[in-house]
Amino acid sequence: MHANNANLSTRRQLLQAGGIGALAMAAPGMVAASVDVNRGLRGQAAERSCIFVLLCGGPSHLDTWDLKPDAPDNIRGPYQPIATSVPGMRLSELHTRLATQTQHFSLIRSMAHVGNISNHFDAMHHLLSGQSGAPADSPYLGSILSRVRPSERNVANYVWLIRCVGDPVFCAPNIGTGGHLGAQFTPLFVGNANNHPAMPTFRAPDELQAAVEPARLAERARLLGAINTDRGSETARAAQEWDGLHRRAIDLANGQGGREVFELQREPRTVRDRYGMHPLGQNLLLARRLVEAGVKFVTVNGWTGPAPDGAGGGTRPVSSSWDMHGGHMGMGNAFGSGSYGMGWCLPRLDQGLSALLVDLRQRGLMERTLVVVVGEFGRSPRINTTGAPGRLHWPDCYSAILAGAGIRGGAVYGESDRIGAYVKNRPVRVQDLGATIYHALGVPPETRMGRDGFTRPISTGQPILDLFG
Repeated sequence: MHANNANLSTRRQLLQAGGIGALAMAAPGMVAASVDVNRGLRGQAAERSCIFVLLCGGPSHLDTWDLKPDAPDNIRGPYQPIATSVPGMRLSELHTRLATQTQHFSLIRSMAHVGNISNHFDAMHHLLSGQSGAPADSPYLGSILSRVRPSERNVANYVWLIRCVGDPVFCAPNIGTGGHLGAQFTPLFVGNANNHPAMPTFRAPDELQAAVEPARLAERARLLGAINTDRGSETARAAQEWDGLHRRAIDLANGQGGREVFELQREPRTVRDRYGMHPLGQNLLLARRLVEAGVKFVTVNGWTGPAPDGAGGGTRPVSSSWDMHGGHMGMGNAFGSGSYGMGWCLPRLDQGLSALLVDLRQRGLMERTLVVVVGEFGRSPRINTTGAPGRLHWPDCYSAILAGAGIRGGAVYGESDRIGAYVKNRPVRVQDLGATIYHALGVPPETRMGRDGFTRPISTGQPILDLFG
């Protein structure tokens, strides 16, 4: 057997001996109880966290946050811009709630990929790596934060709420590997299309369910300790390497707090209704609970769930909500009320995101929580009218929202041209967005990391300091 396989086998045997199996293998994604999830943090506020809302599929910037009402009919789309709480900062008419919150976030209208990155897989890889031209083994932002800012409490560093839905093209390649940092820095994946927190049957991941009763678990932990005293064997070396993970797994399996974070029924019904009883709204609420419990990085899949049967005229199975190609790909009207329609998806984003911003402020979490909302790219200015209308992939110009963790509110950064096709001024590349995230979280973007003696900078971009104030 190959040495690496032998090591993995030994580790698995040790984990099984401890009665914790997959639980410990997922230890970097643990959540455990050092916080009353209904009352907030105990003592001093924890270090800053990030809620990264990934609008998988690529939302249309021209129909959400960068409308062009004076453009020709085949470009501007059906929605009108509406006034917001910040004079001159206009959003889509479907953003009725978010329009009252613009004083609390900044809007970037000049995001752009370097090169023609027009497929989901590569665009997500570069965005989530925080690097243009990201090498194939690049770790993602959450994995990097797990490495440079490990939690001092027995909680997760990195959680991903709904890994992907349907077509695997919407799963970025390294979310389950940790890239060159290794599997220790992969997230805990929570939920799927058939088990999400808007469902009454939603349950915490299996990794948070104890394999055996606490008394037997404690005895197996004692046996693991005895194995670990034999320093000369390969088994002992594996035990030493994973000892910290064993302890955290056993603590978690013995406690209730890890599971309680996922019990959204503990929230007042008024709070749940404010977020919306749909996958995106309830995942955003769960993200708030996770960062409140000390989780450092939570990625929320922007999936809004399926529209009622027959709505919108689409025939394609429900997958990534924001991949609104229109009828030529069986997705129905991109401006309709189907699963791939703005009329269905945008009100749910509006509801959930506005509730999150209000909730973070009310609970005193905004200053230590960075909120990022972005897709992997934007949508083509010209509306495709082959079948029901839609828009195609567009990497040359798109938008993003940032809030909290020192980001000043009511600001618009950058500008697109008159039809939203290309950046007019102050371009923001994915590496600049990554550097801005690190800066907001207190991590120097010039930090280097790696393994086996080879290090790489975590970012080659420049933080957008004008967003802070």
